[in-house]
Amino acid sequence: MRKIIVLSFISLDGVMQAPGGPEEDTSGGFRYGGWVAPYFYDADNAAGSMMEKQMKSSDLLLGRKTFEIFASYWPQHADLWPGINEVAKYVMSNTMNRSDWKNSVFINTVEDIQKLKRTEGSDLQVHGSGHLIQTLLRHDLVDELWLKTFPVALGKGKRLFGEGTLPAAFALTESLVTPNGVIFANYRRDGDVRTGTIGE
Repeated sequence: MRKIIVLSFISLDGVMQAPGGPEEDTSGGFRYGGWVAPYFYDADNAAGSMMEKQMKSSDLLLGRKTFEIFASYWPQHADLWPGINEVAKYVMSNTMNRSDWKNSVFINTVEDIQKLKRTEGSDLQVHGSGHLIQTLLRHDLVDELWLKTFPVALGKGKRLFGEGTLPAAFALTESLVTPNGVIFANYRRDGDVRTGTIGE
């Protein structure tokens, strides 16, 4: 059984849209593309070191838009992400069924993801892919969340958690705060939501 791990950059108000650059995703009139850049680099390279650790060679599960962004960049920059060309890239899409990027596999249903999860192999990392993440959360298919929270509120934009997210508990497994105030926090799925009364 494979784990599905969601890796996401998020703002304090939960926005995950276009962290990497101004033209990455301007849908909905989003004007703050590239909002992680001012906070990402620090003298200790704490964020870079943590990202290098997290971007180990692992199969990917991606939505179509993120896949297209990746496919236009990473094949020519594989030195920055060792193994990216060799790992399997599973793409959730109803409109795309082939790519020149080697080891790309196209799927189109939740059942396909469930079957993939039951196979042997590496963990499946999900980067970007907002719509896909919403689908995974609605069907309780996320095993771990590796979140990078940046000290900025963006007001509007695509958010990590949508209305269809199922209630679920998570346990913190690793954390780091960089000198620039970026909080790396890794969580694993930890059963159902527990409630109680403070002080009792």
